[in-house]
Formats: sequence, structure tokens, C-alpha cells
Amino acid sequence: MKDILVVQGGGRLSGNTAQLIGSFVKGAEDVGHRVEVISLLKNEVKGCLGCNACRYGKPCVQKDAFNDMVPKIKEADCIVFASPLYFWTFSSRLKAFIERFYCIAQEDTDPPFGRYEKYPVRDCALLMTAADNFFWTFEQAVSYYNFAVVNYMGFQDKGMLLAGGCGDTNGKPQIEKTGYLQEAYEFGKSI
Repeated sequence: MKDILVVQGGGRLSGNTAQLIGSFVKGAEDVGHRVEVISLLKNEVKGCLGCNACRYGKPCVQKDAFNDMVPKIKEADCIVFASPLYFWTFSSRLKAFIERFYCIAQEDTDPPFGRYEKYPVRDCALLMTAADNFFWTFEQAVSYYNFAVVNYMGFQDKGMLLAGGCGDTNGKPQIEKTGYLQEAYEFGKSI
């Protein structure tokens, strides 16, 4: 059994991404995992200021929801990053959340690949939705996820579900017309 933390990085509270998360969570819970979903719509997380106060044994100086999330991040076996596609990448809310991992990193005296710090290594996964479904739709988002979360922070990727073709951004969610909700359920069971 794993403790899974799903971070919902934006979108509508009952939109395509929320529905994808719901199916993933149901699958994960059906096989006995404990899952918590944190919405960044409801919990403001500001981007890193680059002030480096946290480099000197202090917590982040910003007073927002991230500081309350730190224990959950450290306790989770797997962190699932979930976002609609905005301007060909993650939502700004999710990107700000990822940037703030800087304040929980620790000094690494023998850094591999140019890293300066060690992060609390976790399993991770990516859930994304988009209106478009071209071969290149998720290219930038996947590149950022692989570079920042997997390669730089050292998280262990357990997979991605990239749900394109979920309806235009001005209309109602249409993910239920695709097979992605079933895929998300199966992904949750397999994580």
C-alpha cells in the first residue's frame, strides 16, 4: 500500500483534469492505496522568490499553502502531478508548486549531473488533459516533467497519462466521450 499525493494544478473544479484525477484516485483506492488530492485552486502556492533564505536552515519565507504541504510531500510514496495543458505546458500553479521544492532540498556534497542539492526522492506520475490531440501537443510539458522532476530532482517516473482531444476550452468537459477515464482508473490500479 502506498501513500499517494495528487496535486491538481488548475483547471475547473469539475473539468476534464478533475474527472481524470477522480478516475485515477478510484483505481488507486480500489487496490488499497491511500490517496489525498490537493487542489492548487483552493490552496495558493506562490512561485519561488529565489531569496535563498531556505539555504540557511530556515523554512521558506513565503506564507502560503506550500508550507503546510511540506509534511505531506515528505510522507508521500508517490506524487502525481496533474494539470490541464496551458500554453503547451503545465499550469502556472503547478509550475510554482514544483519550483517551491527548492526550499525542501538539502545540500549535496557530491552532486551528480550538476545538481546542487538533494530532494526527497519519490515516485511520480503525470496526468494531463488538453483540447488538442496532435502528435506534438504534450511535447513541451513532457520535456519539462522529465527534465525538472525526473532528471533534476531525481524522482522515479511511474508513467504518464496524456489525455488529448477532450473538447475545446470554451465548451463543457468532454473527457467522458474518450477512453481516458477508464485508462486513468487502470493507471491508478497499477501505480
